[in-house]
Amino acid sequence: MRSPFTGGEVRLITESKKSIFRKEEYDCTYLCYQCVDTGERFTTTQLDTYNLDQIYNAYRSRFSIPYPDEVRALRERYGLSALKMSKILGFGDNQYRLYENGEMPNIANGRVLKAIQSPQTFENFVDAAKDALSSNEYQKIKGKIKETSRLPQIDFIFNLIFGNQNRDRYNGYTMQSLSKLKNVLLYYIEKFNGVFVTQMNKLLFYTDFLSYRNYGQAITGLSFKAIQYGPVPNRWDKIYSLIDDIDQIEIDYGNGCIGNRIISEKPCNISDFTTDQIAVLAKVYETFKNDSSASLSEKSHSEPAWIENQATHSLIDFKYAFVLKAI
Repeated sequence: MRSPFTGGEVRLITESKKSIFRKEEYDCTYLCYQCVDTGERFTTTQLDTYNLDQIYNAYRSRFSIPYPDEVRALRERYGLSALKMSKILGFGDNQYRLYENGEMPNIANGRVLKAIQSPQTFENFVDAAKDALSSNEYQKIKGKIKETSRLPQIDFIFNLIFGNQNRDRYNGYTMQSLSKLKNVLLYYIEKFNGVFVTQMNKLLFYTDFLSYRNYGQAITGLSFKAIQYGPVPNRWDKIYSLIDDIDQIEIDYGNGCIGNRIISEKPCNISDFTTDQIAVLAKVYETFKNDSSASLSEKSHSEPAWIENQATHSLIDFKYAFVLKAI
């Protein structure tokens, strides 16, 4: 990035700022560039998107409004078109599609979208809209609801790994997914031919925080805390012991120290990621491929995310993504 004023160097400025959205105030990390020569500040389309996404994320979190990926997944669960979902919920014809594409629902519609994540509640809407559906459509939807109702609504392993945390500033506002988390692990296991636990903890930290910095959402849905040995996933011990196809072996260094290496015989399913997420994984690998566990850990100790939270072992706010030093 070069200055549009002089063509010279610029620096990225981050500052805490209060923003108003729909009459609500939110604390955000405002990003802009500053021209080194003139001191003038400016933004780009990309930075404007980051700044706006932070406000949207905070708004969704405050009012429990589902994200576009959740809205899309809900419709696909029942095999319905966006138009049909709009009719069932009493929205305008194109409204459901707009919500899938990122338009922010008002609070009332947001609560409807949240409520129908329960099959029983969605069934009430379907019954109320029965006259707008053909007999075949109605029976098909009822069948899908019945199938969904039989599925366990709370996954024991999922909760052990992610906890009961909603999408918020401590997990990068992303959908929590065991499949995606597993494939991130498999990606690095493949690339490094096995990864030590300490090393993987730091790779996950940099992966999620880089993704948030570049695209406004993390990848894995994990939260991270600052402990004595650097930033780590909040439940790192559960991650490597509970996910299928992920194993640990002990490595004896011969000096009285033993390390745990994470291995797997299963290949990474790269199709589980978007193009942007693949770019993040590749960037993290290329940046740290020559680092040992010790050197990567040392780099993580230079991060403000760890320095400013390690005394209290606090969860790390994803605002620290904008001041990453090692990547």
